[in-house]
Amino acid sequence: MANLPILQFEEKILDTVERNPVVVIIGETGSGKSTQLSQMLHKRGYTKSGIIAVTQPRRVAAVSVSRRVAQELGVRLGEEVGYAIRFEDRTSEKTRIKYLTDGVLLRESLTNPELNQYSVIILDEAHERSLNTDILLGLMKRLVKIRTSNLKVLITSATLDGEKVSRFFSNCPVLNVPGKLFPVEILYSTERPSSYLEASLKTAIDIHVREPEGDVLIFMTGQDDIEKLVLKLEERIQRLEEGSCMDAIVLPLHGSLPPEMQVRVFSPPPLNCRRFIVATNIAETSLTVDGVVYVIDSGYVKQRQYNPSTGMYSLDVVQISRVQADQRAGRAGRTRPGKCYRLYPSMVYHDELLDATVPEIQRSSLAGSVLYLKSLDLTDIDILKFDLLDPPSSESLEDALKQLYLIDAIDENGSITRVGRTMAELPLEPSLSRTLMEANECGCLSQALTVAAMLSAETTLLPGRSKSNEKKRKHAPSELPDGSGWGDHIQLLQIYEHWDQTDYDIDWCKDNSLQVRGMMFVKDVRKQLCQIMQKIGNGSLDVRTNERRKESRQDYRNLRKALCVGYANQLAERMIRHNGYRTSGFKSQLVQVHPSSVLRADEEGMLPNYVVYHELIATSRPYMRNVCTVEMPWVAPILKKLEKLNIKKLSGGSSHSEERIEVENINLPKKEVDVAVPTDDRDSRVQAARERFLARKANR
Repeated sequence: MANLPILQFEEKILDTVERNPVVVIIGETGSGKSTQLSQMLHKRGYTKSGIIAVTQPRRVAAVSVSRRVAQELGVRLGEEVGYAIRFEDRTSEKTRIKYLTDGVLLRESLTNPELNQYSVIILDEAHERSLNTDILLGLMKRLVKIRTSNLKVLITSATLDGEKVSRFFSNCPVLNVPGKLFPVEILYSTERPSSYLEASLKTAIDIHVREPEGDVLIFMTGQDDIEKLVLKLEERIQRLEEGSCMDAIVLPLHGSLPPEMQVRVFSPPPLNCRRFIVATNIAETSLTVDGVVYVIDSGYVKQRQYNPSTGMYSLDVVQISRVQADQRAGRAGRTRPGKCYRLYPSMVYHDELLDATVPEIQRSSLAGSVLYLKSLDLTDIDILKFDLLDPPSSESLEDALKQLYLIDAIDENGSITRVGRTMAELPLEPSLSRTLMEANECGCLSQALTVAAMLSAETTLLPGRSKSNEKKRKHAPSELPDGSGWGDHIQLLQIYEHWDQTDYDIDWCKDNSLQVRGMMFVKDVRKQLCQIMQKIGNGSLDVRTNERRKESRQDYRNLRKALCVGYANQLAERMIRHNGYRTSGFKSQLVQVHPSSVLRADEEGMLPNYVVYHELIATSRPYMRNVCTVEMPWVAPILKKLEKLNIKKLSGGSSHSEERIEVENINLPKKEVDVAVPTDDRDSRVQAARERFLARKANR
């Protein structure tokens, strides 16, 4: 710890913080900013007037960094040093340094808008430009001006454009802290490999056989690729001639790993043993793994992107930015000179890669963020003009406002409703929050809590639903409940109820190929959601957490009705001629039910007329995932709200014009209708042109 570069700048940092409410600190990889800044401020006495909060964009980082700081201070984790992430809080009244995800800090500001419990707020890893961090940057700009008690805000990053952030915060000071980096030799491929997984495997084995000791960090795009490469690496290493090279262990690193697996990555390897760490981009900056000498950079990252014109998410493998490539390379020079093997030509790095990653706020659905801002009741905020470092498109904001209006979170004037305020208190996406509100009215809150918990699982729970198996198996195994023909939400409820009846037997999960850790996580989340709902309802809500009974058809019907209200923006009508569904509102996308769905057709092979879906995704074609059938009487109120929308009023902005945006309605069924009218050619051309424009914009 004594050799960390940031310690040499301690007095300069503390002096600058003392004289300025906002300071930007650019600390290169290996500088020690994530662990040492909070300790410096603690020693200087800032924790006497409040807690030091350090936000992290990732759950894994919040946990691991807090553990490291507690260890360095010689205190028990959860006491003087603690962490808070969604559905897990390891803090106490003694806590003076608190690591938390940016989303948790946003939730805390709902109950205490001035965040008076904190004397210092450090927004760490701001270069990742997570959606929540960007919202926090906008709120901090406002908060430092209005808070009565003294507040210090530090924005820290490895690669952030410090001058840009400085201008955003009225030209606040920028400090640069060099990292402790040794030279890193960059080795490019002559051409793009046909398979970056196979190229990574070959490069890793070549390093193991030919290069001196030192751990190898391999960047892959996601959990599926990581698991495949880990297996292939283990097989190849075992086939190497005994004594030809040192021993090796292969370790995965991604956000869905259980804590005990994460800890293995940060423990030193056995003597004369090389570690291969196969990781997502979580290892670029959020986490530092000591001992890495060789880095293999595939040049890709998996990125979730939302298209507001279609309401569709896509999980795309895209090229990394130059900033990300430099961060990855820097991981090889932490302990001694290293090497970075880039599995792409140098021309790709210089000519094709973007300078920096597109901020998440410009590629995400903003419904949850807009609901949060509305719930703050800040009269000076017009949602369409909220001050952000990189504003999202007006189309994205309009899409969010329409979503919230359709699920009753805001009224026709853009004011947050009583229902919306309650939704904002729940750590769920708006559709699930609204479903719980309606379920309480329908008398099926217990069932809705189970479904919300199941859909909040961080990993895929069911067999046959991972991407690698989607083409092999179209339905869940027959021994699992099938949703009684009503769809996936009902199936999720039935699966949990079956598990409940076995007294949460882990062997039952294993026998049915259910993900054990994921199911245990669901159980814990459901318990916490029960507690939150009881708190919101002052103990009056009908949660029935301990009652075990067989669900009735009426329970299923009530739950489906609640889902219809919660997913009002995600309603689809069956198009008979086109063998698919048309999604609601102004989104005229034609989609299919995902092959993994258990939604059942009738005797004539026809699917239900109306369904709601949890997510719309683009893979080989547009698909609805987690689909549930709903009834026409529940749909009618949604169609009325879809008739006309005034975006100016919904945003909270004042306007004398009565400009209205017309939206395409789902047609009410007529008694003898058997063919739906397709969207006309002009609408199709306009839609196609808009999607081409968004694609070009995303590639800039």
